[in-house]
Amino acid sequence: MEEKMHVPLFDLTRQYKKIKKDVLKNLDAVFTSGNVIMGSNVKMFEKEIANYLGVKYAISVANGSDALRLSVQALDITKGDYVITTPYTFFATASAVVLNQATPIFVDIEEDFYNIDLDQVEKVLQTHPMKKMIKGIIPVHLFGKTVDLERLEKIKNNYKIAVIEDCAQSIGSVWYYSNGKKKCSGTVGDLNTFSFFPTKNLGGYGDGGLVVTNDEKLADRVRKLRVHGAEKKYYHDEVGYNSRLDEVQAAILRIKLKNLDYYIERRIKKAQYYSKFFEEKGLDRYIAYPKYFNNRVHVYHQYVISVKNKEERDNLKKFLKENGIETGIYYPLGLHLQKCFENLGHKEGDFPITEKATRTTLALPMFPELTKYEQEYVVNKIKEFYTSL
Repeated sequence: MEEKMHVPLFDLTRQYKKIKKDVLKNLDAVFTSGNVIMGSNVKMFEKEIANYLGVKYAISVANGSDALRLSVQALDITKGDYVITTPYTFFATASAVVLNQATPIFVDIEEDFYNIDLDQVEKVLQTHPMKKMIKGIIPVHLFGKTVDLERLEKIKNNYKIAVIEDCAQSIGSVWYYSNGKKKCSGTVGDLNTFSFFPTKNLGGYGDGGLVVTNDEKLADRVRKLRVHGAEKKYYHDEVGYNSRLDEVQAAILRIKLKNLDYYIERRIKKAQYYSKFFEEKGLDRYIAYPKYFNNRVHVYHQYVISVKNKEERDNLKKFLKENGIETGIYYPLGLHLQKCFENLGHKEGDFPITEKATRTTLALPMFPELTKYEQEYVVNKIKEFYTSL
């Protein structure tokens, strides 16, 4: 029997130990300057991350949820309009649509990586009774795996429809086009959104978000919306929001951005270890786990396995907790079954792959500083669980 360990789902403190000196130096400079709102770090961070992603404009905002909401508004999507998105995502993806008085049209996911099924997206665009009122699509690059950007771009162009990529979990991931071209997630849509919540691959020490675009007019619109709709202070063209990235968070994110590629490579290496350990232990008979990619098509924000049914998933989660291993369920209930969306008229069974995922998936510990020894412990305990059945 192995000695009991504690393996966290995510641990921010290990990373901090490595960058503490730089963080404290940058924070001291911010506080010494006395410029703590929309200062030089915000401006530099926006420039640096735009260069990293390969886009013309980056507009930082207070959080990822605001990034989505402001993007929907900037595209003039409002009452009477419809937006296609996935029911298997964090709530903000759909709430951004509803808060702008538009209506979400949910489309089920594909089974392997839980991203929106682009075949079904096209079917909705062709056959939905309100197809003329569908103004946008919000695909989510879930868990770090990029949607097929080449296909998405073709849909965008063929149907003349706005696209907002939700990249909250996918910063740094890429897609390879059939002609050899490579694009980052967040570079195909009209407006594309990111989150810097602390657990993200590029996470701050508080909330933060970003909107990126190659469209100058849309960039200007989002910039105004984040400061109460004002291009010039105290002169408001429209009603906007107070949604600014703190100078403190920008100073920290600038440090982490320099390390992002390293963090991503470490996550990919962890995914490789998991796959190797599962195969060696014969656990592929019991669980499905993410394919290991070494080309950054997947950046493993989460490492999510799936099992036979909900009872098995819940029992496995309980067993791992008893053995000191933290896990997570992303997400326990599809958005189409949430009480606040009852008016959409959905029922259980409408999106079977989403509903299966809510019952059978489990996220294992995944972060750059996770050790190989900890991963072996996790896999050994999973094997112990199945051996005891």
